[in-house]
Amino acid sequence: LAHEYFNRNWDPMHFAEFAKWIEPAKVTYACSAHLLDHIDAVNLSAEQQQFLQTLPDPMFRQTVRDFMVNQQFRRDYWVKGARPLNLVDRAEQIRAHRVVLAAPRNGVELKATGSIGEATLNESVYPPILDVLADYKPRTLHQIEQAVKDKGLVFAQVLQAVMVLVGKGDLAAAQDDKAIAKAKPHTDKLNAYLMNKARGSNDLAYLASPATGGGITVNRFQQLFLLARTQGKKTPEEYAQFVWQILAAQNQRLTKEGKVIESAEDNLAELTGQAQEFAEKRLPMLKALGVTG
Repeated sequence: LAHEYFNRNWDPMHFAEFAKWIEPAKVTYACSAHLLDHIDAVNLSAEQQQFLQTLPDPMFRQTVRDFMVNQQFRRDYWVKGARPLNLVDRAEQIRAHRVVLAAPRNGVELKATGSIGEATLNESVYPPILDVLADYKPRTLHQIEQAVKDKGLVFAQVLQAVMVLVGKGDLAAAQDDKAIAKAKPHTDKLNAYLMNKARGSNDLAYLASPATGGGITVNRFQQLFLLARTQGKKTPEEYAQFVWQILAAQNQRLTKEGKVIESAEDNLAELTGQAQEFAEKRLPMLKALGVTG
């Protein structure tokens, strides 16, 4: 199979053709790995959705969909020996899935971008769900469902909203408490290494979260603010002074609106403003996600 594939000289392969090509491996298509692909409303017009429903062959349907959205690269799950769950077990497992807010609550935009452009998210659906998760504690979809049912929301709306928010990067899948506790010592060590590295490098803009088992966006200055906290600094002003000493020692300056900030006073003032915003908006989230203590 590998020999045949590489001898194709990387020519584009339609989905249905690929499905046939990989058939000897006895794997079958499960679904797209990109969650926003599952939301037809942001990817397909009403006419396109209706037309796809008339195509009985699921492999050919995916090929046609690729042409509709002009998609040349796919992110898919393929499985071997799939054993579908019955409807009851499937519903229970979906409801037991945990998610956690992975972005500042007030920074979540009620917009999503798909193949047909930007769509505005329903204000009667998304804010109530985000408010339930605003304390950055992991919750199951069942817990979210129960918390918003007095808003008139049903589980199908909760599920779709969670898929959209995860697809946008505002929510993340959350590990169970035992896995979080087991991962915490390791993520602490990794984050300490990365924060120290940020003193002289802007290469990595993520720190590890034991809650999600993945990375959370944290830029260089924010990493240095966290490093300042490990050095006993307690206020945004102290964070800023700590970071400025690191930058000044390397003759580095901040930029604002494309222009270099020259004076030490102006650099310190800019850092202080960033540190205050960080302390108010991002630090509570990073604490809750276990990125920092």
